[in-house]
Amino acid sequence: MDKVTIRSDRKDDYKFYYKGDEVVLGAGKIISIATGLNDVVLPTCAMKIINNLIVIKEDVKHHKDSEE
Repeated sequence: MDKVTIRSDRKDDYKFYYKGDEVVLGAGKIISIATGLNDVVLPTCAMKIINNLIVIKEDVKHHKDSEE
């Protein structure tokens, strides 16, 4: 894969790994990686992928229905 862009739509920082080093993508920031995803490890989270753009979303929280 060619160049990939990662955009954070989160309210807090998102941490991922590039070539074994931790990278912090600040809330609302964008980063481009020229070498694609070969050296990238993205922790599991809600994300949307559109062509070469990965949008990091807020984590999905599940709430239990209150019992009556």
